[in-house]
Amino acid sequence: MLDDAEVQRALCVMAHPDDVDFGSAGTVAAWVKQGIEVSYCLITDGDAGGFDPSVPRSEIAGIRRAEQTAAAAEVGVTDLTFLGYPDGRLVASLDLRRDIARVIRQRRPDRVLCQSPERNYARIFASHPDHLAAGEATLCAVYPDARNPFTFTELMDEGLEAWTVREVWMGASAEPNRYVDITDTLDRKLAALRCHDSQLPDPDATLERVRQWVTATAAAAGLPDGSAAEGYRVIETG
Repeated sequence: MLDDAEVQRALCVMAHPDDVDFGSAGTVAAWVKQGIEVSYCLITDGDAGGFDPSVPRSEIAGIRRAEQTAAAAEVGVTDLTFLGYPDGRLVASLDLRRDIARVIRQRRPDRVLCQSPERNYARIFASHPDHLAAGEATLCAVYPDARNPFTFTELMDEGLEAWTVREVWMGASAEPNRYVDITDTLDRKLAALRCHDSQLPDPDATLERVRQWVTATAAAAGLPDGSAAEGYRVIETG
C-alpha cells in the first residue's frame, strides 16, 4: 500500500451525490489536510433521491449537484465532475467505463477511491445496485481501460494519454484491510453530510447513526475508545 506521502492526486468515483460523504468524507478531509489533491467524479445526479414530494422531480438533479458541491467544499475539494447518468438504473456499461477512464486520464490520480462491486450482506444498504455497478465500472476503467491506449481509442483522439492508477481503495467492503483514523476530521465529515438537506428528513438522527458507524469501525481497527475511523479494501493496481 502506498504511504500518503507518496500520493499527489486522488480521485473519488461514486454513484450518487452524498455517497462519498457517508463513506469517506473523513478520509478525504485527512488526505486534503496532508496536501493530496482530491477530485470527485459523481456518476449520477441522484435524481431518484429526496423525500419531499412537493419538490418537482425536474429540480432534484440540480439541487443534489449543488448540495454535493457545498459538501465537497467542507472537506477542501473543489474539483467535481458530474457524468449525469440516470439514478437507479446504473449498469457497468462500456459507455460508463469509457467515461470514467476519461476522467482518470484527465486527473491522472495515483489513488482511486470507489465503491465495492461485491455485495456486503452485513451492510446491505451500502450495497445499492448503483454502488455495485459504479464499483465494477471503476475497476474496469482502472484496469485495463485507462492504462491501455488501445482501449477506447477515441480518448487518444481527445489528446488523453493512457494513465496507470497505482492503487484502488474500495469502501463498504466485507474484507477491509486498511483503516483511516478520522477522529480529527469527523467534524468535517458531519458538516459535509449536513449539506445534503434534500436527503435528510431527520439530520440529527442520521448523523448519530454515522457516529455509531465510525465508532464501531474504529473499534474494529483496534483504535482507542473515543476514536472514529473509516475502512477500505485496498488493492495494488500499479
